[in-house]
Amino acid sequence: MVFKKFYSQSEATQKLERYCAYQERCHKEVVQKLHDMRIPPETIDLIVVHLIKANFLNEERFSQNFVRGKFNIKNWGHHRIIAELKQRGISKYNIRTALEEINEETYQKKFHALAEKKWDSLKEIDIQKRKRKLADYLIYRGWESEQVYDKINDLAKNSGP
Repeated sequence: MVFKKFYSQSEATQKLERYCAYQERCHKEVVQKLHDMRIPPETIDLIVVHLIKANFLNEERFSQNFVRGKFNIKNWGHHRIIAELKQRGISKYNIRTALEEINEETYQKKFHALAEKKWDSLKEIDIQKRKRKLADYLIYRGWESEQVYDKINDLAKNSGP
């Protein structure tokens, strides 16, 4: 028989302070962690309020770090970033504010460099299949479909018959 540990409010608070100090967290992740620890709902509310007041938990800061990381490291576009933030329960205001972390010129440069690099790496001979693979790759990563198709047509035109 497996026994789960029961946490006092102060133990749970300390554990969550470390959890939030390790990396930025959104409210949804923290609440889920507390549920997994089998903390009662009224205690969860008290702990979350404490974490916010002590600045361990800040959704605006989380959103900004999330956007910078997913854009710079994972090469995600606006659509994927927005969808992931919405899934985490981030407010529209915080999403809008966080997206300002991405400079438009940098966004465009990254898109073009990513599309060109992927196009060059595709070994597909059939041009239609090659275009489809590039489109799937870029759209999955959240880049705007109109921009994707314009770039694909440009790459296909410049790569010759």
